[in-house]
Parts: sequence; structure tokens; C-alpha cells
Amino acid sequence: MKRNLSLSLMLSLSTGLVGCAADSSGTPPVGEDDVVPGDPDQPVPLTPAGKFGMQSEFDLSMNLPGTPGTVATYFIEATDDPDDPTKFLVDELIKALPDGSVKDRAQELAPFVTGYLNDRLLEVAPDFVTKIIDVGDGFGQIVKHFGTNEVLEIDAAGKATKTVNGLHFKIDNVEMDFAFADYGLDDSKVENLQVTLEQSGKLSIADHKVPLKYGQVLRIALDQAVIPLIDPSAQNLGDVLHSAVNCEKVGQFVYDALDFGSPSTYENACDAGLTFAAGALYGKLESIDGSALEFGLAGVSRGVDRDRDGSMDEITAGTYAGQLSWAGTPVPLGSAKFFGKKQ
Repeated sequence: MKRNLSLSLMLSLSTGLVGCAADSSGTPPVGEDDVVPGDPDQPVPLTPAGKFGMQSEFDLSMNLPGTPGTVATYFIEATDDPDDPTKFLVDELIKALPDGSVKDRAQELAPFVTGYLNDRLLEVAPDFVTKIIDVGDGFGQIVKHFGTNEVLEIDAAGKATKTVNGLHFKIDNVEMDFAFADYGLDDSKVENLQVTLEQSGKLSIADHKVPLKYGQVLRIALDQAVIPLIDPSAQNLGDVLHSAVNCEKVGQFVYDALDFGSPSTYENACDAGLTFAAGALYGKLESIDGSALEFGLAGVSRGVDRDRDGSMDEITAGTYAGQLSWAGTPVPLGSAKFFGKKQ
């Protein structure tokens, strides 16, 4: 049973976080042959000037460089051993015990304690694996469909300023938006960006770089988007872990197995261990921001004049090419698309 659950987690993460094929849904790439001059459904504007609310979506699951690509390890380590999740619980409990004879004995008999808890898993942590799998799956959906909200302001000469001011996520068909300003994050602004509109309607956005504090962004995604869908009463990952594990029963069962120390000692260590485990993941997220994750982008799309007044109303069928870079390590950009409407 536990082996099957661990395998399920590995599969869900491998498809959601570390190697998914590009999503086949959505708008296909735009090429020269896709733009049809004179198409009555795609009237070509005379000027691209205006202020546009934009949304971009990136598949970061395959090519995320460096440390940002290792965060999923936390979810795997919690359930990938045949004796998990009880091995994970015992390991974290032992780490939290104060140095001394109790900790030494617990380390010595850890395999026995793990087996003892395994036989009582439904009493100790009946939905631990399920919750961790759900959190990992939600995290995977965010990485595969990583969205940003933006404003693109274009003047009559085609000079533009692009401001990335928030996040857009879709988890289990629930769409959510988060403004950077609400979480104390600065907008990411790109100035002197060249935008070119051709007579065919093809709209090109020149090469530009967009840096993001990816660790802070993922913390928002985890705490504000993923966790509320898994456990509405939880505020953070620590709350999820504590709600999934009965540390009072863990303390009693560990004491029964060891016949050494006291139930309260192990209960307190269980609580502290879960808090530490959650903090370890948040620490990994914070460490990512030692270097900014940088999106190097060049876009091609189609400008549309819906009301036929000469000015562009929509930016449609947009795709980006380019690369991701973190700490000087560039990798090719995965699937990336964008669209926008005049504000």
C-alpha cells in the first residue's frame, strides 16, 4: 500500500515538476503563414499604440535551471521510501530530540520504531501521504502553468514599457491572481522595449529580460494558492503537516516501542520535527533568491483591431522564444505564450 502511494507521488511529480511534455492545449505558435491579411475576423490595426493588460504563461517543468529545479525533492523525500511516511516522521522526530541518551536510543532503534508506527499508521497519520501528494500535484501544476500578469504600454513610435506586477495560477481549473504589491514584492519593469507591427498584422516584441524573485513567488504560490485548496484551515505547510499527524499518539507509540524516556518527550519532538520539516522547505525557497531567475524573451503575436478604428485592441496568439537563466546557468525556454487586451 505504502509502496503504491510513494510510486503515485513520484509519478505525479515527475509529470508535474520534472519532465512534463509541453501542454498541447492553448494557442499554437504564430508564424508568417498564420497571419492572413484582410481576414475579416482579424482586422489589422494601423498602430500598436496603447496600454494593454497582458498575461503570460510558461511551462517551467522541463528546463528549470539550478536550485529552482530541486525544490520538488522535499515532497519526494517525504514518501519515497517503502517505510514512508512513518520513516519520514521518525527521522524528523529524532532530529528534534535534544542530544543525550534518549536521542541515542531512538537513533539506535529507529528501524524498529518505524515498523511499530507503520502497523499503527491509520491511527497516527491516516491522510498524511494523500495530503503531501495533493500539495505536490498542486505545486506541479503551478510550475507547468506558471503565469504572470503584466501591463504593456506602447507609444506611437513602438517604444514600450513592460511591467510584470503579479501572478496568475490555475490549479484544478481554479484560476487565481496575486498582485506583487499585496505581498511586499516589487514589480519587474522593462523599459525601452521595441514593439513592431507589420502590415500583415504580425506583432513582434524585441528581446528583453525579466528577472523574478522565484523563491518568494513560489512561497506565495504554495501558501496562497496550493495549500488553501488542500486544507482550507491551514495557513502554511507546517499547518498541513500538523493537521495530518497526531503527534500525541506518535509520542505514545514511540514510548511504547522504546520503553525509554516519556510520551511527552516524543510528542514534543514530533511537533518540533514537523515544524522544522516545513521550515526546511521554506528555507530552500528562500535560498533560491540568492540569484534572480531571469527570463530572456522575444515574442511574436498578432495585433487585432476589433472595432476597426485603426488602433490595436488585442494581442493574440502570442508565443515567446528565449532562455531561462539562474546563477549564470542558461537553459532553453520551454513552452511560453501570451495575450493581451487594451485597457
